Amino acid sequence: MGANRDALQRYSFAVISHLLLVLAWYLFVELGQVPKYRWPENIAVTSVEIFGGYVLAVVVGIALALVFTWSRWLEMATMPLLVSLNMIPKVALGPLIIVWFKYGIGPNIMMAFAICFFPIVLTTARGLREVEPDLLDLVRTLRGSRWQLFTKIQFPGALPYIFSGMKVAAILAVAGAIVGEFLGSDRGLGYLMLQVQVTLDTAAMFMAVILITLIGSVLYLLVLGLERLLVVRDARLQ
Repeated sequence: MGANRDALQRYSFAVISHLLLVLAWYLFVELGQVPKYRWPENIAVTSVEIFGGYVLAVVVGIALALVFTWSRWLEMATMPLLVSLNMIPKVALGPLIIVWFKYGIGPNIMMAFAICFFPIVLTTARGLREVEPDLLDLVRTLRGSRWQLFTKIQFPGALPYIFSGMKVAAILAVAGAIVGEFLGSDRGLGYLMLQVQVTLDTAAMFMAVILITLIGSVLYLLVLGLERLLVVRDARLQ
């Protein structure tokens, strides 16, 4: 009970501090000190890019890691390629994504996906391999299907590793979306930062940074909450 109370108190203070920051920003805007710059629209666009790229990375990353456990040869052939592709600077990858997909939310989602995809694949693949071989052999002996093997044994056992990668990816998804907006976009908080930079509007730029941070914090807190719900405390990876 004491540990739960401490955790609740810690998260409560974190939430309250963020809400107070948003309130201060709102009052600042209403008093006319910061131009409005269509804030709600830009916040919505950046949020869609961050969450869209992140969810796509989680789904594709876990699915690909599962395929790797089914085919060792495929993992040996594909994983070095993924490592090499991850070495490409995302700033250099951005113009290619824009050429292929044009401007808009879609390319920025792809940029967020490209940056946060690899940690999820890496940690999930490791987690799926950490399952006890004897337990897997027992399920196979009982003629369990690959899907049953994954849903009943591998996935639950790999959850601590999956969430470890998801927490890292939550931070990277924010960077990916903003980089995409810097390289080519006509909406979003990253685009707004470039616009106010020209006019040296420090207050608006500062608020854009705060709002980007708040979006990333919401995503990270959602991942932490899901981890607390699905993974027992002693099994969580720091």
